[in-house]
Amino acid sequence: MSPYILTLMLLALGLGTSITFSSTHWLLAWMGLEINTLAIIPLMIQQHHPRAIEATTKYFMIQATAAATLMFAATTNAWLTGEWEISQMNHPLPLTITTIALAFKLGLAPMHAWLPDVMQGLNLFTGLILATWQKLAPISILMQVNNNLHLMILLALMSIIIGGWGGLNQTQLRKLMAYSSIAHLGWMILVMQFTPSLTLLALTIYIVMTVTIFTIFILSKTTNINSLSTSWIKTPVTYAMTPLALLSLGGLPPLTGFLPKWMILQELAKQQLALAATIAALSALLSLYFYLRLSYAMTLTVAPNTTTNMMPWRLESKNMKLVIAILMTMTIMLLPISPSILTILV
Repeated sequence: MSPYILTLMLLALGLGTSITFSSTHWLLAWMGLEINTLAIIPLMIQQHHPRAIEATTKYFMIQATAAATLMFAATTNAWLTGEWEISQMNHPLPLTITTIALAFKLGLAPMHAWLPDVMQGLNLFTGLILATWQKLAPISILMQVNNNLHLMILLALMSIIIGGWGGLNQTQLRKLMAYSSIAHLGWMILVMQFTPSLTLLALTIYIVMTVTIFTIFILSKTTNINSLSTSWIKTPVTYAMTPLALLSLGGLPPLTGFLPKWMILQELAKQQLALAATIAALSALLSLYFYLRLSYAMTLTVAPNTTTNMMPWRLESKNMKLVIAILMTMTIMLLPISPSILTILV
């Protein structure tokens, strides 16, 4: 792809998300979501590979369906109440339709089946955009809407369970990261109705951790678990630290990823939702298991002498060493400054 076209598409991605962020009217928010969707389509299809074409087609159809459903809900609300403001959607029918449409856009369970297949057909850079940046606009709308509390808790718990369960038998890293995205989105949605600032904290830390992991995969050109066993030869120090980043993504103390889950469980206990907190905490162990699988494959296995994997380790890497060092530090070591982070949020 031409650098000019790539720059234009990335600027359009930023523009679409910014329009959705800054709008309180349904038509403007919908327009921002559509610009966002149309901007990422050329990035997804740039390889001209059959899998990329299939993933792009699936993504376009899903997003178009969700956007049409969202516009139908907004129009229904305007017809019933006369209001086009996002925060003024109070009628239960368009409210439920809106929540389902946004969950469809985000990939929340049980509307999650498209996300792993689409991620599998993309390259790692586009998969990173899909797993992080594309979540921002729908979440910003979801935070403005007065959602049904029971529906949100149900969607969140299903996402946490399915996000952990679906990743157990996967060998493709992009599918694993897709199920990780589903599980983390469940944690964000679980506490959104009570403390939106905790949702923002969880989203920010999730983006930092996911960017770190994807950057390491891009550095080693790794797309499946088997090739992880050869990647440690290339940059031993980086891959010695990567298991800590993976365990942080799983929420293991005393790493950074433990902070949002700890605060969310504390908030659920305050809201007398002990059962939901228990289900979420136990389901997080499923996600932790497949992160441990990745850690084991990356650091505790030695590749056989006859391997069919691509081994680019003979050439010294010039890619983003400072960026990886900063991201790795943030992914692993933010927990000691959690009081300062929480002070900013409050």
